[in-house]
Amino acid sequence: MENKYLEVTALTRYLKHKFDSDPNLKNVYLKGEISNLKFHTTGHLYFSIKDDNSKINAIMFMTNAKKLLFRPTDGMKVLVTGRISVYEQTGSYQIYIDEMLEDGVGNLYIAFEQLKEKLNKEGLFNKEHKRPIPKIPKRVGVITASTGAAIKDIISTIKRRFPLCETYLFPSLVQGDGAKDDIVKKIALANTFDLDVLIVGRGGGSIEDLWPFNEEIVARAIYNSKIPVVSAVGHEIDFTIADYVADLRAPTPTGAAEMVVPNINDVINHVDQLKIRLNESINKKINYLKLYLDSIKNSFVIKNPLIMYDNKKQKLDLLVEKINKAILLKVENKRKYFDNLKNSYIFKNPDSLYKEDKTILKNILEKLELLNPLSILKRGYTLTYINETIITDIKKININDQIKTKFNNGYIVSQVIGKEENNER
Repeated sequence: MENKYLEVTALTRYLKHKFDSDPNLKNVYLKGEISNLKFHTTGHLYFSIKDDNSKINAIMFMTNAKKLLFRPTDGMKVLVTGRISVYEQTGSYQIYIDEMLEDGVGNLYIAFEQLKEKLNKEGLFNKEHKRPIPKIPKRVGVITASTGAAIKDIISTIKRRFPLCETYLFPSLVQGDGAKDDIVKKIALANTFDLDVLIVGRGGGSIEDLWPFNEEIVARAIYNSKIPVVSAVGHEIDFTIADYVADLRAPTPTGAAEMVVPNINDVINHVDQLKIRLNESINKKINYLKLYLDSIKNSFVIKNPLIMYDNKKQKLDLLVEKINKAILLKVENKRKYFDNLKNSYIFKNPDSLYKEDKTILKNILEKLELLNPLSILKRGYTLTYINETIITDIKKININDQIKTKFNNGYIVSQVIGKEENNER
């Protein structure tokens, strides 16, 4: 009879096997409300999911919990995906969750991913477009709700860390239908002020509350801002499109204030260090110049200034002497040149130059006379013309042509009545 009775462990293992082998329980989709939420030090999440009539224990291990884009809280309605199994120690069945979304926001996540991919392809997230945040800003602008913890934390943090900085608040709606347009309007307004950096954000909330910072027009307004923008939306685990397009992302509004202004004590210490370095540099320069001045004062020239004058005087004497020698040499050369001219044969016998030139001229005239065609006329030769052109060929004369014959002392005009050609060559 005792063999009919099972131990609790055996039954529990049997039920666990049934649960684990059932394909319908390997991928279960549930929706409900979170209750009894516990954040374990290991990073695991332990809670229950309930509806109006029932509840089921749930566990989400750290590996999957780190992927959450929101912070779970008691009373939050969620959509979960996981597997159903039995926990042997308690004999209770529970769901092991792989994914979890806030109920009603699944479409928002899809829209988020689609816009993120679109703007990323356009280059709005590229590092080369990120502008540096000034190390010591004088004026910081803040776009957020005028009430709430975010603006209080930002202002108190800036005053505490760097009270010299001025803070300009541009109050804006940060959730609801009109929030996106109001945020864009306030970014445009802030850009008309002489600001060094602009914080845009709000405190934590659900994905619906943070959604204005996932709108395309807000992302483009941040990208087109002339002022560097720090995005400070929600908690550290919350990521929005504004975070990706901004020049710098802060995990929280308080974190944004800490990132945009330095700690005044650090600034004072840095200034003190600069003062020390400056004084050391000045003293070093003064000591160097003192040594340089002393070297000048102790130099041989300063102590014996006439030495320098004597050297210049001696150099001047050498130059004067050199010039005088050059002048005398030039004069001597000219004197010798004129003496040679005076003693030359032509200068002493100028007529010889005339006689020589006269003989040369006579020879030239005689040569010209020989070349003169008219000189042959004196020897009995004549020149015959027709139409003022000298006849060199009898073939150029025709019967009855009138010709003119030039003699040495005159002309005769005659008419051709006949001609006889000499055919011998």
